[in-house]
Amino acid sequence: MKINVGIVAATGYAGGEAVRLLSNHPNVNLNYITSRRLVGKYFHSIFPNFRKISNLKFEDFDIEKAKEKCDTIFLATPHGVSQDIAPSLLEVGLKVIDLSADFRLKDKNVYRKYYKKEHSIPKLLDDAVYGLPELHREEIKKADLIAVAGCHASSAIYGLYPLIKADLIQTDKIIVDSKTGSSGSGASINESSHHPIRSNSIRPYKMTGHRHTAEIEQELARLIPSNKSRDYKVKIGFSAHGVNLVRGILSTSHVFFREDIELNEKILIKTYRAAYKDEPFMRFINQKTGLFRLPDPKIIIGTNYCDVGFQLDDHMNRIVVLCALDNLVKGTAGNAVQCMNIINNFPETMGLEFVGFFPL
Repeated sequence: MKINVGIVAATGYAGGEAVRLLSNHPNVNLNYITSRRLVGKYFHSIFPNFRKISNLKFEDFDIEKAKEKCDTIFLATPHGVSQDIAPSLLEVGLKVIDLSADFRLKDKNVYRKYYKKEHSIPKLLDDAVYGLPELHREEIKKADLIAVAGCHASSAIYGLYPLIKADLIQTDKIIVDSKTGSSGSGASINESSHHPIRSNSIRPYKMTGHRHTAEIEQELARLIPSNKSRDYKVKIGFSAHGVNLVRGILSTSHVFFREDIELNEKILIKTYRAAYKDEPFMRFINQKTGLFRLPDPKIIIGTNYCDVGFQLDDHMNRIVVLCALDNLVKGTAGNAVQCMNIINNFPETMGLEFVGFFPL
């Protein structure tokens, strides 16, 4: 049985990617996309890859229209907008999948710290389920409001999750260095994303205080074993760079063994395989031969796959963890569709089983 789906603010890169994925989903009727400034225009006028493929037109956003036409709504609005419209959508009985940051954090004080504003409806922070299927599958099944994880946060969490779940590392000194393509900055134009500035550059743009730090700490802290004291915390030092790509993220995390245990490569391989053996989109990469022996964004562009791997540094008891994903798919719209599948009891991989391009 098909469900009717709409996308609010479908003109941005995340919204456009959601249209791409849902247009090919066998159990979805995508019949409502909105824009404030392009009402009446064809979707393919903004996304020319849809020429002769889709006749969808942008409509204005209206709660009653959304209720009439949709069962589920994807919100691809800028940060700060979803919290103002999600309550009304929930009130009329729609499932809401939010691609913005508005409902990712559980603590309104942490939200204020990182987003420099008060949350307009903090009671919904408790109700929202964080949209990482591999960590929250059972909660997602029953959710009315999904807060899809941030792209940088996803890449860091996926790489570190097995090590913290197995209680193998020191959690109070984790360094994450993340490199992303230009689409991570969104579709709006600004001086920093101007081609002469961005091109041929490895551009450090948020060395400290990155907003995704809060998400990473929140989600990894919930994995701390219950027998640990309150002082056993997760502390992340997160830094981001823009690189000369359009899509893709590679997060390199540096973590250190617990002082009371000895680790070797076999233990770590077993840890990662155990964590992700039943996950359809997680791939553990640790090859001894070939050109791509560790995760590389080039291999997963356009897909919902996420590649994780590591290298062991005995010299200073360090594990270098690598995680690669497409920031617009597994980092945003792909995880959103995966969550939608879970909510509706569809096969989790439905509409998402496609391989990447090689060479690219």
